[in-house]
Amino acid sequence: MIDRRILIVAGLAAAAGARTSYAQQPAISRITAYAFSFPALSGGDIKLADYAGRPMMIVNTASLCGFTPQYAGLQQVWSEFRERGFVIIGVPSNDFGGQEPGGPTEIAETAQHQYGVTFPMAAKAVVKGGNAHPFYRWAAEVRPKDVPRWNFHKYLIGRDGYIADVFPESVAPDDTRIKAGIARALTAA
Repeated sequence: MIDRRILIVAGLAAAAGARTSYAQQPAISRITAYAFSFPALSGGDIKLADYAGRPMMIVNTASLCGFTPQYAGLQQVWSEFRERGFVIIGVPSNDFGGQEPGGPTEIAETAQHQYGVTFPMAAKAVVKGGNAHPFYRWAAEVRPKDVPRWNFHKYLIGRDGYIADVFPESVAPDDTRIKAGIARALTAA
């Protein structure tokens, strides 16, 4: 007959050894925003990895939305912070109310000509649901309660490539909460 105390001690020793060997395994790296890219509105790609180490804001946009005038505020924030390394990327989407029905020419007309946008603009993309662009699927997985519910939803990405903050469409780009978030992201290590 086997002494139960010996089995218990042996089991505890084996478990402790397993924990030790597990603890010595390298950590699994988490995906960051820098893993993604968007087709650019003007051709080519916008690779977020090209902005690694720089805070950025990813904003889904639309040309025929009540929030479309936020393009002007985004351009103002871009002008204010870009020299310090901040990046804004506009991602046109037709997901909400069909308010981005046009193609690249019409999108450029609204963003660049009507509102003077000079920050990078992606080609039109899906930002919600199972067919969403991989960046938006990642963001929904990381922050499931903070998914876009309308146009001009803003993801602030920190220098580390993770979502630092989220601002819904109702928060204007020049709002002090956004500017303070950008300033924090710029000064973070």
